[in-house]
Amino acid sequence: MLSLFIVVIIAVAFLLIKNHIDSKKPMIEDTYYKNFQSKAILEKKYAGLGSYEVSQVKLKSEDNLIKEYSIWYPRELENKQQMYPLIVVTNASNTAASVYEPFFERLASWGFIVVGNEDKQAGSGLTTSKTLDDVLALNKNAESVLYGKIQQDHIGALGYSQGGAGALRAVTEYKNSSKYKTIFTGSAAYPLLAKNMGWRYDISKVNIPYFMSAGTGKSDDSGEDSKTSFGGVAPLSSLIENYNKISNNVFKIRARVSGAEHWDMNRADGYMTAWMLYQLQDDPEAGSVFLGKNAEILRNSNWQDIQKSK
Repeated sequence: MLSLFIVVIIAVAFLLIKNHIDSKKPMIEDTYYKNFQSKAILEKKYAGLGSYEVSQVKLKSEDNLIKEYSIWYPRELENKQQMYPLIVVTNASNTAASVYEPFFERLASWGFIVVGNEDKQAGSGLTTSKTLDDVLALNKNAESVLYGKIQQDHIGALGYSQGGAGALRAVTEYKNSSKYKTIFTGSAAYPLLAKNMGWRYDISKVNIPYFMSAGTGKSDDSGEDSKTSFGGVAPLSSLIENYNKISNNVFKIRARVSGAEHWDMNRADGYMTAWMLYQLQDDPEAGSVFLGKNAEILRNSNWQDIQKSK
């Protein structure tokens, strides 16, 4: 019995060490976006790199969960008297910004300041809220590269999976929630799952433009009733429920990436980027992806189950 106990302890220790090592490995390749395919012109365009060269700065945090936050920004910011919109990213489960840096770099190349942190359990939205406060403090710090460079009325939130729930809480539950202008989520944990995990959000509080997405694969939608069993992380029924609970006065979109599993949601990058460009940079071309009866998203076979209020 003693020898069996020792074997079990060694096995558990091995798994813990392996998980720790794996959690620090890069999740995506530097040029991951080059593998994306689409027949939709604008989706293909916005899934790639933008025109801005990008720089990065890492800063330590006194918060034990945040540990460190990283900021990616257009390099021209260092020598140009101009303000740029800000996007705050909430991490998915067991994920830190440091393991998917190419995602941030690609998004920043479209003219955004993009910030992430090292919190691997960000569903409460608390560290996202703190990160926003810390970055906005840099906007007032004359010694910071971001001094006077953040467009404070053009701030977006985005998150995936647990991070989707965290992003929803960040824009609805904190003193600085009113600073956000828009939100995008990919496969946000459905309401009952979020509640059971301690990430409960009240979707009816969302009063800013919101693009909610998910995949059609079984990991997001098993086809089972999510009210009585685990129906996947973000079943269609939950998107419909969330969409219907948001005021019709809010510009809202729900859509699913055809054939995508829960871990494939970087396939939404093109339209996530277009959404942020339209909402935070007033880009009319990006807006044509979503607006009206001829919106590109409506004609794109990569997407299905679309409903929108404009």
